[in-house]
Amino acid sequence: MSRSSIPASIAAYAILVIGAVFAVFPYLITVLTAFKGPGELFATLPWQPSWPPSLAAFDRLFESGFGGYLLNTVVVTVIIVAGQLIFGTLAAYSFARIAFPGRDVLFWIYLSTMMVPAVVTMIPLYLMMQRLGLIDSWAGLVLPTMFGTPYAIFLLRQFFRTIPADLEDAARIDGAGTVRTLVSIILPLSKPILVTVTTLAVVGSWNSFLWPLIITSSQEKRLLSVGIALFKGEVGVDYNAVMAGSLIALAPLLILFVFFQRFIVRSVAVTGLK
Repeated sequence: MSRSSIPASIAAYAILVIGAVFAVFPYLITVLTAFKGPGELFATLPWQPSWPPSLAAFDRLFESGFGGYLLNTVVVTVIIVAGQLIFGTLAAYSFARIAFPGRDVLFWIYLSTMMVPAVVTMIPLYLMMQRLGLIDSWAGLVLPTMFGTPYAIFLLRQFFRTIPADLEDAARIDGAGTVRTLVSIILPLSKPILVTVTTLAVVGSWNSFLWPLIITSSQEKRLLSVGIALFKGEVGVDYNAVMAGSLIALAPLLILFVFFQRFIVRSVAVTGLK
């Protein structure tokens, strides 16, 4: 490293450190607030930790039915992720490898729906669910997103196109059909992109707020994000409990990214090359 580049490097690292501090600070406040006891939130500075840490906020949280919200979210997330993987993989493979009239046009039309804000389709989708009698139902929660998303199908298609077609030709010569080729050849080679799509689907479903808020009305079908937003104590919003719930909701996603970040980086880099 030349001497002339040292000041530029120091400035770049300083900017990155400052940005990291601003990014981490809200999460630090969330953790500290979650472990503060009753009355400590406004009696101490936000960044001042409580010692010994108090679990009172977590007790109040689970006494209000938070465990049920957590279970509902896990079940809905598993169903949506499984559906997106199955149907998204089939659609992406069709767009990548199966030749049919209008394939590319249909793909780009479908991909263009990414530019339509979700709130634009929210009312028509709600009216559709109302006519089908799916308001405040599990089916109404999962059906709009379990058949795949344009972005996930785009990532899968781009990755499938990087796999040499000779491998599929060899499988067909050996008598394998389309489904067998997909299951035995394509999917084992597509672990990075499958992990990426799974992670994105989990994050999207786990953090979903507006649609679950609109489609459900009973507490028995309430999801985590809605439960946290609507959580109130006897004298208003219980901020300690809200932060405790946010911390619990954040933990699985953080663990997911820590373990699978290398797959995500690799798959996104590969799909961007073709």
